[in-house]
Amino acid sequence: MSPLLKEVERVGTQSIKKKRNPALIPASSFFDEVELVREEYAKLINVKDPKRIALTPSASYGLANVANNLKADHSHNIVVVGEQFPSNVYPWMKIQKEKNVRLKTVAAPAVFKDRGKIWNERILEAIDSNTCMVAMGNVHWADGTKFNLVEIRKRTREVGALLVIDGSQSVGALPFDINVIQPDALVCCAYKWLLGPYSTGLAYYGSYFDHGSPIEENWINRKFSEDFAGLVNYQEEYQPGALRYDAGERSNFILVPMLLAALRQLNQWKPEKIQEYCSQITSKAVDLLREAGYLIEDEKFRGGHMFGIRVPKNADVEKIKQQLQKNKISISLRGDAIRISTHLYNSENDVMKLVKALKL
Repeated sequence: MSPLLKEVERVGTQSIKKKRNPALIPASSFFDEVELVREEYAKLINVKDPKRIALTPSASYGLANVANNLKADHSHNIVVVGEQFPSNVYPWMKIQKEKNVRLKTVAAPAVFKDRGKIWNERILEAIDSNTCMVAMGNVHWADGTKFNLVEIRKRTREVGALLVIDGSQSVGALPFDINVIQPDALVCCAYKWLLGPYSTGLAYYGSYFDHGSPIEENWINRKFSEDFAGLVNYQEEYQPGALRYDAGERSNFILVPMLLAALRQLNQWKPEKIQEYCSQITSKAVDLLREAGYLIEDEKFRGGHMFGIRVPKNADVEKIKQQLQKNKISISLRGDAIRISTHLYNSENDVMKLVKALKL
């Protein structure tokens, strides 16, 4: 979870105060800032048509819309990555149960040498003529292992499978170009690397989903919902394209302005610059930690903003945790990996304090 930018906090406070007097919230507010959010996010991930983007309350909501429209039967399989975040596994487990689809899990290699390279190769090998979808992250949520989505997309196209990406742990800090990767869907929660408030998310949906069924029937995802006077002229048709997947109450007059402020700032900073900075301030630390016996993925196969440090076999994990707490260093333990996440608010000095604490 990212800290709130001061500007995002200011906008949120200002938006809360507006609710004191609902008369200050015009009908246009149900639509205007939502469209600005789409436009800013479209810039961030290089989408030509902002109407390919839906506003959601979470990544799991975005994935539920994918699951609701996936054409699959007992002859198909879905490929996922080992120890993937639950939100990107549970929908496919449900499909497995309901449609007798095979769920193929590509586990991480047991050996650490060339781990990222081998893992990527095994994912490509797992995709076959019966694969209907590959669902995964851009980087692994537990240790930042980076996956070659361009090659995976190429392979899915060869077999006619969908590529569905959970970008929650990368989009905003790691460049993601829809035109280059060409996923069928990209879902993100906004409270992490998009620097937005909790209970906000964004989902890109490609043409496969243009005529699909959303998981909820709300008034605002129906055609002509902009006409308040005509809302009781009930419509059979949904809004076009991805707009049909907008969540109910998507116009949240507190959270949407906050998300908009965060996206505007990210577009000014640019993800490639954030990634470059994070790689720069952690470069020396990675070398020193490797010398101390810690295992860290090769640069080509890990995110610069987030990566895992695996402790030496003889290390006392509890002692390491105590040392980090003593030095007021906040990290995440994910399995056997210490997950390190950095951003523009960190410095090389911050990272070197971590190194000092880990070199027991």
